This record gives sequence, C-alpha cells and structure tokens, in this order.
Amino acid sequence: MKIDTTTYETVIGLEIHAQMKTQSKMFCGCPTQFGADPNTQTCPVCIGMPGVLPVINKLALEFTIKTGLALGCRISPFSRFARKNYFYPDLPKGYQISQYELPICEGGFVMLNVDGNVRRINLTRIHMEEDAGKNIHEGAGSFSFVDLNRAGVPLMEIVSEPDIRTPKEAAAYVRKLRTILRYLDVCDGNMEEGSLRCDANISIRPQGTEALGVKTEIKNINSFKFIEKALEYEIERQRHVLSEGGRIIQETRLWNTSAGITESMRSKEEAHDYRYFPEPDLVPLIVDESWTAEIRKEIPELPDDKILKFTGEYKLPAYDADLLASEKQTAQWFEEAVSLGANAKDVSNWMMGELMRLLNEKAVSIEKSTLKPAHLCELIKLVSDGTINLKTAKTVFEDMFNTGKTAAALVKEKGLVQISDVGELEKTVAAVIAENPGEMSRYKAGETKLTGFFVGEVMKKTKGKANPKAVNEILRRLMG
Repeated sequence: MKIDTTTYETVIGLEIHAQMKTQSKMFCGCPTQFGADPNTQTCPVCIGMPGVLPVINKLALEFTIKTGLALGCRISPFSRFARKNYFYPDLPKGYQISQYELPICEGGFVMLNVDGNVRRINLTRIHMEEDAGKNIHEGAGSFSFVDLNRAGVPLMEIVSEPDIRTPKEAAAYVRKLRTILRYLDVCDGNMEEGSLRCDANISIRPQGTEALGVKTEIKNINSFKFIEKALEYEIERQRHVLSEGGRIIQETRLWNTSAGITESMRSKEEAHDYRYFPEPDLVPLIVDESWTAEIRKEIPELPDDKILKFTGEYKLPAYDADLLASEKQTAQWFEEAVSLGANAKDVSNWMMGELMRLLNEKAVSIEKSTLKPAHLCELIKLVSDGTINLKTAKTVFEDMFNTGKTAAALVKEKGLVQISDVGELEKTVAAVIAENPGEMSRYKAGETKLTGFFVGEVMKKTKGKANPKAVNEILRRLMG
C-alpha cells in the first residue's frame, strides 16, 4: 500500500442558485408560489408544448442587474440566452434556457471575515436561467412522479472563482451572499424551500502548486451545516484516495444527509456535453446604461456598510455590529430605536439578549413582532431614570413582547415602580439582617460574598422592586 505524505491544499468553487422573488416565472405568467398542489402552476410555455414562445421576465432581469451591481460586477450591455441541452424527466422541453458565453454579469467579488481573516472571493459571473421541475420518489423508489410547478421559475446562478480554501469559508461565503440577496430583496434565501441551493466544486492539490487537481461536484446542498459537513467529508475522501495510490475521478456526487457521506451520482459533464447554442426564440438583451444607473440608485445600504456605520458612528463592538447587520430588518429595527434617542449599546444589549431569545422561542420574525423600537426606548428610559430596576425591566420586556403593551402601562398596571425611598429600604434591610443572625456572623467573620445573599432577601421582601444600588449602599452601612 502506498502511503502519501503530501500536504494538500483544498480548492473550492461554489455555484449558488438563487430563486428570484418575482410573482411570475422566467418566461411565462405562471405563479411562483411555494407549496401549491403539484402541476397546478403550469402552462404550455413552462411545460414545453410545441409552438409556444418564451417572453423574458423584466423584473428578473432587473433583480440580476441589481445583484451584479451590489457585488461589483460588470454589467454586460449585450448578453443573450442559450439552450442547455440534456435529458431528465423533470425537464419537459429537453433543454434549459440559461446563459452561456454572454452572461449578464461578469466579475465581481464577495468580502469575507472568517475568524479575523479577511479574504476576497472573486466571482466569475452571474447569469439568469430557468429552474427545472422536481422529481418525487415514493414507495422506496418504486414510483416516481414529476411536479412541474417549479419548471420555469427564475434563477440567478452566482459562480465563484476557485478562491475558497476551507469548508468554514465556504459556509461563510454562502451566508454572506444570502444576507446580501435578502438586503436587496431579490431572493428570500429560504434554503429549506429550495430557493437558495449550492453546488460545490472541490479538488485538492499539493501545497505550493498552481495547477488545479481533478474536481468533483457536490450537487444541491441546502443548509450551511451540510455545506461544511459535505466538504469536510469530500476533502478527507479525496485525500484518502490519493494516499492509497488511487486517482480522483471527475464526477458529480450527492450529499447523503443521513449517512453523512457523499455518494457518486454520475460522471461530471463538460460544457460541450450540453451542446449549448444561442436560444433562437429570444432576442439578445441590450441593457442601456441609463437603466443600469437607475437600478444602482435602488441599492440599499448593504451589510458591510452597516457594520462600518455601527462600529464607527454608534461605537458598537464588532461582534454586536456583525450580528445586528446580519439581517436587514434587524438592522432597521436597531437604527429606528437609536433614532428615537436610546443609547446604542443599551439597544444592542436588549436586542441580542432578550429580543433574540423571545423571537427564537416564539418563532416570530422581528418585523412581525408586536414589540416595536419605541417600546424598547421607553423601557430603557424607565431603567435609566430609576423608575424600575433591571430585573423588573426583563419581566416587563417579556410582557411587552407577549401583549404589545407599553412599558409604562405595564409598570402602572402591575405596580412595579422601583422602591428608592431610603427610609423604607432601611427598614427592610434591617429586618433582613435581624432575621438572619447566622449569616450576619459569618459575614463579620470575613465571608463578604454573603452580601449577595442579603441583597436577594431584600429583593424577595420587596418583590424585586427595591433599587439594587440603594440596597447595596444601605447594606454596607448597616453591616459595617
């Protein structure tokens, strides 16, 4: 048995298929809604009946241009569609309308920050195409059905250069792209519904060499976790094959989620296998510079811009800024709260702690939450002016989240106003000391950590309404 002691470098390129948020398909007026009964969202165009003619979805073209501009691509003034020919049961025409030698977007890049290591992942292209249908296998593989609802749904294919070096970078790249697409509102990014899918091309080569190794492709990976796991497995598989003296076969593989392995599907196709040729039923696309300029104006502040703003203007730590900028609606919620006068770090702490916890527990998106930025601002003010303490505020916060009521209304309704009267608190503290002589003796003997015990007892007596700062000061004075 040959033992290979070579140190290998991993080379990964990703192809992301993003379903665009259009109401109709790429070349016909059929709806694109997810979850409809099989074959109810079809027409002669998308099921490939003889004699029909496709018509380009203008909004899909606009979405692709917008994405290209956001990612620094060159927008081609002249592009065209091509026929990608192959046979599969879910492809009713026997070909897919895609783009080949003249795509709409060329070049571009995505910036990554993985564990403090900033890297630029270059893009090859972004092009438009239509989706295929879906095969449904039942009865342990005895029966197969074809649902053509998805046939003709508009996709963007975002193709990276082979610049990615680790599975962790690959997952971070897909996350970053998903965030940008959602900021642009061109794709919902729901991987569980198949509206964002990933094909990974992976090879290994001896460290320090430039020539690419023989690659395999892993098709249709549909979660960040599976992207990492599939690539980790495939890297190890390729290393093992080479260490045994074997050779890597260029092939397409599938990720078996239950077994945790990649499995061979078919030999990898080359471009000539698809017999690409210009789509004869569609004229070339001529994109006017003035239209491109108008689309550019619609691009919102993107995640990287938000992070710079949050760390610069609002002085947030990088961790806070990165988390708050990860979703467009979350960033907007934060900025609205700060614009209402709340301290940025206070807003960040509440959002990353209590708000995120409750949104996850209740499975509610932030834009559908009954708790609004104004509610949080009012709560923060009640804490800062001493009306309620932080412990009470957390209870009020959850009540606000569940009921949609304001902080002031809940504090009044439940009688939660903080007790700050020194005379009243002194009586309570004195009573707690008198009721716990053993703990008091231990405290005087040097167990100063028992201060927390006495504070807790005072809080119990006041039902959590005592001003903690005042209680600590009184305890220090009365306990010597």
